Amino acid sequence: MMSSTTERKDYPVSMRLPEADLALIDRAARLRGRSRTDFVREAAMQAAEEVVLQTLPIRMSPEGFQAFVEVLSEPARPVPEMVELLKRPAPWETSESDKR
Repeated sequence: MMSSTTERKDYPVSMRLPEADLALIDRAARLRGRSRTDFVREAAMQAAEEVVLQTLPIRMSPEGFQAFVEVLSEPARPVPEMVELLKRPAPWETSESDKR
């Protein structure tokens, strides 16, 4: 009787890192309750996915593209909530009455 074994398809990755980088990675991994390997793998996968998604072409039908161009060609309309928000002073700005 042959035993059923699954061939492992993982590949090692080796890096040389400055001590300060490794210390920061280890600290972050501990804060997440993860191993260094799991933490680095997850961070690398997120970065890789972001790069790939940024380079994917956007496909649409000629009709969809025409509708998209028409919407972009319309005059801009104010968004009341944004107008109100932009009228407020920034948290680091002080009004004249606060200076007195």
